[in-house]
Amino acid sequence: MADFDFDVAILGAGTAGMSAYREARKYTDRVVMIDGGPLGTTCARVGCMPSKLLIAAAEARHRAEGIGLFGLETGPVLVDGVRVMNRVRAERDRFVGFVNDAIEGFDPGSLIREFARFADDQSLLLSSGRMISARSIVIATGSRPIVPALLEKAGDRLIFNDDVFDWTDLPSSVAVFGTGVIGLELGQALHRLGVRTHLYGRGGSIGPLTDPAVINYAATQFASEFPVDWTADVDIERDGDQVVVRSNAGEERFDFLLAATGRQANVDNIGLENTTLKLDARGVPTYDRLSMRAGYSDIFVAGDSAIDVALLHEAADEGRVAGENAARFPHSYRRKRRTPLSIVFSDPQIAIAGRSHAELVRDRMDFVIGEVSFEDQGRSRVMGLNRGILRVYGDRPSGLLLGAELIGPSAEHLAHLIAWSIESRLTVPELLDRPFYHPVIEEGLRTALRHLNHELGFGPNPPLRCIDCGPGG
Repeated sequence: MADFDFDVAILGAGTAGMSAYREARKYTDRVVMIDGGPLGTTCARVGCMPSKLLIAAAEARHRAEGIGLFGLETGPVLVDGVRVMNRVRAERDRFVGFVNDAIEGFDPGSLIREFARFADDQSLLLSSGRMISARSIVIATGSRPIVPALLEKAGDRLIFNDDVFDWTDLPSSVAVFGTGVIGLELGQALHRLGVRTHLYGRGGSIGPLTDPAVINYAATQFASEFPVDWTADVDIERDGDQVVVRSNAGEERFDFLLAATGRQANVDNIGLENTTLKLDARGVPTYDRLSMRAGYSDIFVAGDSAIDVALLHEAADEGRVAGENAARFPHSYRRKRRTPLSIVFSDPQIAIAGRSHAELVRDRMDFVIGEVSFEDQGRSRVMGLNRGILRVYGDRPSGLLLGAELIGPSAEHLAHLIAWSIESRLTVPELLDRPFYHPVIEEGLRTALRHLNHELGFGPNPPLRCIDCGPGG
């Protein structure tokens, strides 16, 4: 047996890498993480946490300006951009500090602060020139923003979400390109904080949504609040310190152009050409999603490097599986993945739990749909949050709940309930036997489930309009 420097080498100290390290250490002490870039994880530095800090400020202002609905009056809510961004940066740095504290708690010598490239399947060349070897290697090098050539015309006025969270003040105007999660969240937040914002998309997509009915509802909602062009045909030019955007909506000038057009895996500069790995069209190693093993090699892939589902909890799960299998190699085990869950912190919030509409159609599943509108949902209307639609999908042969797509109030909480129910393999009739308090937003889920139950042939058709009909309704 070869005499390796380490049993497991992990490229990247982000969420997936840290998770892989913790899992691998359960089986061997000979584990090393290698990362020459900034520590602190994408989520804490430039993703989940700082974006939610900006959104929280935007929502606070929006709620204050909407109190007239309740017969209350107040003056205009002024935005101090410097103070807004001071809090964003301070809290962001605090979250990053927590992550760095965790890394410092790892065994001394288990983190190498250099970059690494593959020399072969089991050898890594460090940026210092040192060569190390490992019995198995985990690629957890994360991802970076995609930059379409068209947007490069903006020059140094082209920014990414990474740049937003280092602002010391809010600009006067921003063009946001991309209607995915990042574009929706930051575009709406900046608009609500008084930044003149225009959101530009290409193919009509809205976040992760795939259900046409939910997409259409969401498109109307967002377009009613701030300028959005879901299918923009644009031309961009630089004029002094401004960016000029010409589209079918007209011509506008902006201080910055924010690119939120997707992300690509950081695997193009780690020497994959020196390995035996097969790569897909994106240059990512082909791998088994249940073991995270790349082909039949001793190399594993996890997190945004896999560029499958770029979400923190998925990266952590993938890191755990990759770390275990790398440490136990040559034994490699396939592990069941958890029920998919995706949330967009826009307003109304967007979520998908379980199988999406597009997946069910693609796989030719025999499914039916239940639906509820939040516009007349009791608790939502009481709070003035009555915007949204929920569509739930059920398996006709078994009655199992398969998935849901929604836009609406408390979508982050409803999506968890739905995902947990799917994970527990509950049928729609079993879910309807669970307790629902009154009045709560969750009663809207019950209404959708009742419609789904009828479509499955298990119960009567509920009334189209009711205030969250009680147990006998």
